[in-house]
Amino acid sequence: MKILTYLSRFLVGVLFIISGLIKANDALGFSYKLEEYFSADVLNLEFLIPLAFVMAAGICIFEVVVGVMVLIGARPKLANWSLMLMILFFTFLTFYSAFYNKVTDCGCFGDAIKLTPWGSFIKDLILLFFISILFLGEKYIKPLLNSKMENMFLAIISFFSFAFIVHTYRHLPIKDFRPYAIGNNITNGMKSCNELELPCTEEAYYYVVKNKVTGEVSEMLSTDYQDKWQDFDFIEATDKIIVLQEGYEPPIKDFSIFKDGIDYTYSILNEDNVFLLICYNIDKSSSFKQEVINAFYKDCQTAGISFYALCASSDENILAFAEKNNIEYLFYFTDETTLKTMIRSNPGLMYLQKGTIMGKWHHNDFPSLSDIEVQ
Repeated sequence: MKILTYLSRFLVGVLFIISGLIKANDALGFSYKLEEYFSADVLNLEFLIPLAFVMAAGICIFEVVVGVMVLIGARPKLANWSLMLMILFFTFLTFYSAFYNKVTDCGCFGDAIKLTPWGSFIKDLILLFFISILFLGEKYIKPLLNSKMENMFLAIISFFSFAFIVHTYRHLPIKDFRPYAIGNNITNGMKSCNELELPCTEEAYYYVVKNKVTGEVSEMLSTDYQDKWQDFDFIEATDKIIVLQEGYEPPIKDFSIFKDGIDYTYSILNEDNVFLLICYNIDKSSSFKQEVINAFYKDCQTAGISFYALCASSDENILAFAEKNNIEYLFYFTDETTLKTMIRSNPGLMYLQKGTIMGKWHHNDFPSLSDIEVQ
């Protein structure tokens, strides 16, 4: 039991620290995931959406600090109960998401490690087992530091965790795990399994059908219905999906650039040099850098380099913002979720060469054109 307790301390502590640090690296992205959970279609807790980032930051710091507490044996009773309450909550959440197919990725490890809903639930069950061991073997957990050193060490860990979150929020994540990371090619990331000649994912839906002879109503896979449709009446399709075969899924989906109903996606991605100003919501956009952005746009015009602003807001809101800030460049439409994924800044700047991402800047680090090596 003593050895099992030490093993559980190591596994649980390290896992919580890693999970907390990965999410702290992109706390804004984690807050987007919490907003998804709080939405009307999932938990219907929309009043919590304005608090999503604060809660995301708090969870990141909590995971790191509790993970360290477990490793150094600090306040074992408090640490164990904190872990247990957290894992019970997340076990319920992942089961709810998996059973009702509400959220396809729990965000437990940010964008670094993607887990399916049922995979997340199984992971939480395994953690629940090891945390239970910590309760049973609590008498074997001895603190490595005295009380004064322990408090000082945990305070330092808390401070640096907080500072790390502030830094990545005010700039950009230290490590970008998303498909729009520097060096990635957007065009290649959009290619389908058929274009790459790779196995494709095959899925089937569950249909509600009625037996024409007996009148019995039941559920049937869409693939089975194709062979038996003469014996059954189709009633409706459900939202239940089963994966028949795992295959290649393009990392970049739903990326498009439209203006006035015209698709400019591939024409822009094929340009030798292009700057994209990413602004997912014009009403939430930071305007204090707008003069710098306007000057950057004029420098691009002088240098003959394309500059496009991508936004998901309405034409009316964009027009009002443009008039207020003396904006001359044009706005194009791109899906809001896509823009949030492209860069964790509103607005943010992205530099492309033939669809390859060469640079990304937060609005707090907005560069001048002379600072960028344009080929």
